[in-house]
Amino acid sequence: MTRPPRMVAVGAICTTAIYQVAAIETAPAKVMASNRCTVVDGMAISAACAFQKLGGHAQVWARVGQDPEADAMREALSQEGVDARGLFTVPGARSSHATVIVDAQGQRLVVPFHDPQVDASPDWLPLHELAQTDLLHCDVRWPEGALAALQSARQQGIPTMVDGDVAPKEVLHSLMPLADYAVFSDAGLRTYTGIYDVPQALLQVAQQHSRHVGASCGEAGYYWVQDGEIAHAPAIAVKVVDTLSAGDVFHGALALAILEGQEIAQAARFACAAASLKCTRFGGRLGCPSRAELMQALLLP
Repeated sequence: MTRPPRMVAVGAICTTAIYQVAAIETAPAKVMASNRCTVVDGMAISAACAFQKLGGHAQVWARVGQDPEADAMREALSQEGVDARGLFTVPGARSSHATVIVDAQGQRLVVPFHDPQVDASPDWLPLHELAQTDLLHCDVRWPEGALAALQSARQQGIPTMVDGDVAPKEVLHSLMPLADYAVFSDAGLRTYTGIYDVPQALLQVAQQHSRHVGASCGEAGYYWVQDGEIAHAPAIAVKVVDTLSAGDVFHGALALAILEGQEIAQAARFACAAASLKCTRFGGRLGCPSRAELMQALLLP
């Protein structure tokens, strides 16, 4: 029996409380929430969870504090089948937390807290384990860890994907050239290039990048460069409830589809559908569809 594709995801992890409200008011204000949930997430973490839920095997490498919240994070991820042995306890540090407010249109206000005293060193990363994986996925929230992992993966011949979301320009310029699959958000692509037109920006990046270059653009779908031309996969039209983690689900689904051998156009359609369906459900990454739900949506006209 063929084993499922394996991915290691490197990034920041936090415990997030998500509140659903009718509208995000201008301060000062008090707004009653109609729904609430708590989830262990982070960009790469959510991508890993989507990868796992859709049929792959994911492992996460991230830093946690020396506190009970870290134990709860490990337990929550393990219950979902994600390999959480790569969560490293930083002595004396506090685990990250976030609060997210989601309005009736599915848009959100995100308030994260990361311990400013946490050690950024990647020296503890079990880089030798990359030899057992099929793809390394990194976000841009822990640049030191991402850089070390990406350099090691390149030396070992392991394919890499980087989520090029909004970050300091110098961070993006240090990480994105190491990605075999440079998958930006539209806002991250704008930060990287200074160009607002997505196709124009992608073509510019592709001039210096020998592998895949693309941008996830929410309801506008996914654009990428193929044979010197812009290709596009549309998102599925849905009633939006919560956009939190949609881009992360996209990355996890795209990585899985590529590793399963799908052509880029098919993989992009697969990932766009996964992200679209996620937006129909409250709860951030918890709204990721099952494989069966995703395949049913892809069969619809």
